[in-house]
Amino acid sequence: MPSGKIIFITGTDTGVGKTLLTALLLHHLRSTGSRALAMKPFCSGGLGDVRLLQSLQRGELTDAEMNPFYFKQPVAPLVALNGARKTIPLRDVLKRIRAVASRCDVLLVEGSGGLLVPLSEGYTVADLIARLDCEIIVAARNRLGTINHTLLTVQALTSMGIARGRISVALMSGAQRDASCRTNQQVLAKLLQPIQVGKIPFLGRKMTRKAVIESKYHLVKDALSRLIGK
Repeated sequence: MPSGKIIFITGTDTGVGKTLLTALLLHHLRSTGSRALAMKPFCSGGLGDVRLLQSLQRGELTDAEMNPFYFKQPVAPLVALNGARKTIPLRDVLKRIRAVASRCDVLLVEGSGGLLVPLSEGYTVADLIARLDCEIIVAARNRLGTINHTLLTVQALTSMGIARGRISVALMSGAQRDASCRTNQQVLAKLLQPIQVGKIPFLGRKMTRKAVIESKYHLVKDALSRLIGK
């Protein structure tokens, strides 16, 4: 079964801006002519992330296709599954992702938290990435401490055998800035050569609606293009 290119968006932590980055990339790819889709296989807590991504792909996927594994509690998927005495085999997750990838040119897959978040018994986000033939974008906070967190995440990916040429980093800026915000991109770009390190500026506090994503897109179009080479 033919399959589109998969880009996996992971993070150095939870709440670093993965959904915003995925939404911006989805709009960018579709605006530049790609048949792009996005999915978030595991989602815990509210469904705001699912609704935002779904609004940008015009109902081309059902909610169950876009987010096959949902948990009401805002906890790691493994914790929620243990509470319900259930498991989700890794092969089932891979099957869902590949089924969607076969329907598009590019599939964006938003991960849960960071690389070592346990998804079910016996595997983590990193294990899922290792089984996918994918490129990886690491979303990281553009603030003090991000150098350590980002280097650790990239080191973990390369230790899995993933070539640096398949990894890029997106520094997600927040409303509050510190002195490191001006230098993080330059320092990481030097330390992580030849990995592309891009910076997404703070775009406002209401970036959870389709209309706002579309209206602010021009501010980050070039940065997104460099991240994915398109």
